[in-house]
Amino acid sequence: MNRKNILAPSILAADFKTLGHEVDTVTKAGAEYLHIDVMDGVFVPSISFGMPVISSIRPETDCVFDVHLMIVEPEKYIREFAGCGADSITVHAESARHLQRIVHDIKEMGLRVGVALNPATPLCALDYVLPYLDMVLIMTVNPGYGGQAYIPEMTGKIRSLRRKALELGLDLDIEVDGGINEHTLEEVLEAGANVCVAGSAVFGGNRAENVQKMLKVMSRYTAYEAD
Repeated sequence: MNRKNILAPSILAADFKTLGHEVDTVTKAGAEYLHIDVMDGVFVPSISFGMPVISSIRPETDCVFDVHLMIVEPEKYIREFAGCGADSITVHAESARHLQRIVHDIKEMGLRVGVALNPATPLCALDYVLPYLDMVLIMTVNPGYGGQAYIPEMTGKIRSLRRKALELGLDLDIEVDGGINEHTLEEVLEAGANVCVAGSAVFGGNRAENVQKMLKVMSRYTAYEAD
């Protein structure tokens, strides 16, 4: 069986003066996901946006809202993010005190659930929740700022996770976020990632052309899943 490779433009890099138009442009160009980074200034240094922004763009598109919570105590806000239009919610293993419980709660709401790992967090942090996940997000930079360079050591981490998922027979998406561009895209796809977040590589310059170029690269790779 083959998984689908998916491009997830990160609206953190979009022009917020015309956010609705930005969303419309990248989705019409072929992006099926929108990656939405929520930062609280505590778990990560930056502050981004929250429920009102997500609610405001939800009517603009029927694409998947891939909400990435870089916040402390994410369990307090799951219901609110579900209510404003999230299709998938990813929490950080480092910030979720009761990770198994929050994974269960997200799935109970009928949403896809992911767990994110910072670059220095080992894969063993997922040992007791991995079978319940739809997706694992491997941070390929340290979270908090856009425009950082890809950390090369994360390629091995992606490869190890894909190998583990295949060994366990898991139907798992592996998402990567940070430093993804035309140069690093092939490396992460070859290693086993199949959901690729891109910010400045999409929203810098001609948005539609950038999306189409990245999708063309992604089309050359097959994302494998367990039988």
